[in-house]
Amino acid sequence: MTITSQARSFDTAAAAYAANRPSYPPELLDAVAELTGRPWEGARVADVGAGTGLATRLLRDRGAHVIAVEPGPGMAAQFRLGLPEVPLVIGDGDHLPLASASVDVITYAQAWHWTDQRTSVPEALRVLRPGGALALWWNDSDSTLGWIAGQDARLRRLFGAEDSPHDPLARFRRLPAGLGFVHRHVPWTRTVPLDTHLANLASYSDFLVLGKEATEAFLAEEREVLAEVFPDGTVEEHYVVSLAVATR
Repeated sequence: MTITSQARSFDTAAAAYAANRPSYPPELLDAVAELTGRPWEGARVADVGAGTGLATRLLRDRGAHVIAVEPGPGMAAQFRLGLPEVPLVIGDGDHLPLASASVDVITYAQAWHWTDQRTSVPEALRVLRPGGALALWWNDSDSTLGWIAGQDARLRRLFGAEDSPHDPLARFRRLPAGLGFVHRHVPWTRTVPLDTHLANLASYSDFLVLGKEATEAFLAEEREVLAEVFPDGTVEEHYVVSLAVATR
């Protein structure tokens, strides 16, 4: 299974992705504006790997002029249902379908790891205006909480990744050297029904390529475990957004 094919697996679950994936806290966009020294209002922003538009919507609501870039036709179709007024082009970070020196900020929300940094870095630098910024971020479950650590361990066992425990700095270590990235962690929470929590797990790319039978079996067992932790059926999810910003 290649990175490209795993990334494109989201096309098969675009509606579920849009309905169940967590968005991002206001403090995240505040942090990006602070680190770039640039307000969102009036900024020209390219949201690359936009998916169903979770980050795009927040950027638009801050007053940015956003163009979305998304490689998957299924995700793009879902995006157009939710944000029909936002320009969207089919493309990816390795081959940005954007003019040189045309945007102030490029954002990658949960998407930079799907690119080849050998090409996505020069492409970002090409498209950014002088003084522009590249902002990358990921939502990660906060495994300092016991129930989340337990779930992470079960997920790692399922996918054969027991030797890869969660490392809050791992996202940053994989970034290209020389761009001067500034890092920040932004914690936040959301409260959702247990069904939504499990549906969010099912939208992970690893589950999308695992197969229906194995996925349903894991989720059924996970439901029993979490029903004891959250007997009222409401899950308080805790996240930490890993943010990296580099200015051109």
